[in-house]
Amino acid sequence: MTKKVVAVAVIVIAVCGFVFWQKGKQKEELFKVMKVPEFSFVNQNGKVITPKSMLGKVYVVEFFFASCPTICPVMNRNLREIEDELNNPDFGAISITIDPKRDTPERLKLHADQLGVKSANWHFLTGDRDEIVQLSQRFNIYVGEDETTAEGLNHSGKFALVDKEGNIRSRYYSNGMPIMFYSGLNYKDPEGKEMALDGTYHPEIEWLKEDMRKLLAEESSN
Repeated sequence: MTKKVVAVAVIVIAVCGFVFWQKGKQKEELFKVMKVPEFSFVNQNGKVITPKSMLGKVYVVEFFFASCPTICPVMNRNLREIEDELNNPDFGAISITIDPKRDTPERLKLHADQLGVKSANWHFLTGDRDEIVQLSQRFNIYVGEDETTAEGLNHSGKFALVDKEGNIRSRYYSNGMPIMFYSGLNYKDPEGKEMALDGTYHPEIEWLKEDMRKLLAEESSN
């Protein structure tokens, strides 16, 4: 009987040890969501940008539009904060307009200048509206229309993080599930439960900074 108890105890300890090891491993490693979907759009300088253009860079992908009066300015300011804080030549960002009819390369160039973008790797992209919507679906980041707004447009406040090899990556929640995407928004509370445009907290932006630093430190095979 004593041997059985000891054996059970050993198994329990081994299982608990594996669980804690796995959680520790998850804290160190980032989940691979999928390969970044293919795209080919024109940036603010009239240059065609594809995922191949971004190999060797660690970058964020967002969907936005220049005349957005609500969450887009918040998302762009948070990205600018990341750009300044990381201050790394391998940092990048892909900001894809969902309003290509108005957001021409010239208008996007003005928007980038007004935002104070410094990195040559931050591309504001425009192209065919249908292709952009299809791309958002492949990313699984919401883009749609909203007749209740003056612009008639709506989109998610999520950021996708892409590594140097072109993989979408994310950290894990404490329960072991990958977060998939990072919120680019501000919140009233440190936990990020109540969204507020003028909020002073953005916990997932802090996560994004940490995870971008981790990926920037990795060697690229390209």
